[in-house]
Amino acid sequence: MIKKAGILYNARITDAVDLAQRLQSTLSEYDVKSWACSAADEAAIGEEIQGTVAVISLGGDGTLLRVARIVAEASLPIQAVNMGTLGFSTGLSTAEVNERIGDFIHGKGWIDERAMLDVELPLHSDFPITQALNDVVVGRGAVIRAIKTRVSVNSQPITTYRTDGIVVATATGSTAYSMAAGGPMLFPNASELLLTPLIPIEGPSAAIVLPSDAVVEIEVQTAHEARVSIDGQVELALRNLDAIRVQRSHKITRLLRIQPQEDFYQNILKKLSGKERIL
Repeated sequence: MIKKAGILYNARITDAVDLAQRLQSTLSEYDVKSWACSAADEAAIGEEIQGTVAVISLGGDGTLLRVARIVAEASLPIQAVNMGTLGFSTGLSTAEVNERIGDFIHGKGWIDERAMLDVELPLHSDFPITQALNDVVVGRGAVIRAIKTRVSVNSQPITTYRTDGIVVATATGSTAYSMAAGGPMLFPNASELLLTPLIPIEGPSAAIVLPSDAVVEIEVQTAHEARVSIDGQVELALRNLDAIRVQRSHKITRLLRIQPQEDFYQNILKKLSGKERIL
């Protein structure tokens, strides 16, 4: 039985704030200690996370990505409750969470482990190594002009691109930006990485599937601004000859699934026929 749980919510979604309060009351009835705060308040989360056994994420796509990054160090299981618009997570709906909270408290279900990425900028000593669950995008900045990038894998030059950008994605991220750019889908628990160019003018147009031990280094060659974006949340402006190093992290995202396991392939067409995304 869970003894202490955290509830991280998207403060911009009123229903998420209200649900967090109701869940705290319910958890208290089960003698479960709980705390709740905005998923954007990392300082407050750091003060509360000690002794926490599991967390509940209330929000949409961005909320879950942020929560995954924050709790990766502690390796806490995350019960996602989808309150967004795109259906990023196959977690519980708001109606289901009220029905299944007892299962969560008693630790029922299974853990869905997902690979993450470590992102490092060697020339920016003040930028800490940061994790991504979905992807890392190196792309053009405010000026609508292609950028040149030289890509190496395990210190071996692969190719030089001139594109709008480059996506390095996990299997989880393979059904996000990478897929929109024509990249393949990977099984969610796969450990391989994807390297997908965005609208290439020079260089191969096909995505490349890389082994799990690949270390990808992208050198930016541009006279105008470029940017790196980590899960669409952490961004930094890049200079000419800046390098971005991406590799599989030893940290993982652990998604708590209370629902029965479903066959990934049987559900692909269902997921892709509507607005749902696969996670």
